Amino acid sequence: MASKKDREIIFKKFDGKCAYCGCELQKGWHVDELLPCRRNFKYDEIRHYVWDGTYEHPERLHIDNQMPSCPSCNINKHSDTIEEFRHLIENFINSLNRDSTQYKIAKRYGLISENPRPVVFYFEQNKNSQNAPLNKCSKCEKLNDPLLYYCAYCDFVLREKNKS
Repeated sequence: MASKKDREIIFKKFDGKCAYCGCELQKGWHVDELLPCRRNFKYDEIRHYVWDGTYEHPERLHIDNQMPSCPSCNINKHSDTIEEFRHLIENFINSLNRDSTQYKIAKRYGLISENPRPVVFYFEQNKNSQNAPLNKCSKCEKLNDPLLYYCAYCDFVLREKNKS
C-alpha cells in the first residue's frame, strides 16, 4: 500500500487526472500498478480462496509502476496488462450490443451513437505533469511515461533504477 507521501507523488504524475481515461480524480481515487503484480491465493476450507499475503511480481510494487486511477478504470482493469485492458474496453460495444436490452433500445431511438476506434490511454497521449517527453521502448516501440523503469507493454527495461 502506498504511503501518504507516495500517493501525493502518484496523484501529481498526471496533474490529478486518471492515467487511463483522463478524468479528474476525486476523493477515493485508486493507485494502480501499470504492470500487474497479481496476488497469490491459497485454498482455505472455511473461506475457500484467500490471499496468502504474497504477489506474483512483488518487484512491481514500486512508485514508478504505480499510476493514479479513477475507481472505475482500476476496477475494470483488475490485474490485467495494459493491452488486456485496452482489448476489454475496445470490446465494450460488442458486449453492450449482445447483452444490454436498454443499450439496444437507446441505440434504436438514436440516443446512442457508436464510434468504434482504437483505445488510447491518457498517459499515452499526454506528457506527465513535469512535461517530460514520453519514452519510446526500444523493444516494442510504444510510448511510456518517463517515470517508468519498465515498459508498460512488454516489461522491457527502459532505464536503470537509481541505487539509493
